[in-house]
Amino acid sequence: MMNAVLPRFLKLSYRKEPIVSVLITMGIVDALIGGFDDSWSLFIVGLGTTGISLAWRWWCAQQRQPLHEEPVAQQQQYYLPPQPSSSTSTLPMLSIPKKKPPRS
Repeated sequence: MMNAVLPRFLKLSYRKEPIVSVLITMGIVDALIGGFDDSWSLFIVGLGTTGISLAWRWWCAQQRQPLHEEPVAQQQQYYLPPQPSSSTSTLPMLSIPKKKPPRS
């Protein structure tokens, strides 16, 4: 079950926010390499990159959520008026002049 959920979650997260997901992946890889090689500066840079990316993702998610949601009926947006306006008249018919055959 876990094998089916993880790839789907990763695909969705990379499609929605590719830059943040790449930064999180880079930070995790840097932290792992720094932790295994005893390179504490790389470990700290990796943790910092991951932390900043997660904070940025959380902040963007907070900005997208409206404070109060309107009912669905008021959210609909119409591009055309419900009835055609009476001021517009029908368009005139255009006549296309026939071309004269070329002279031989």
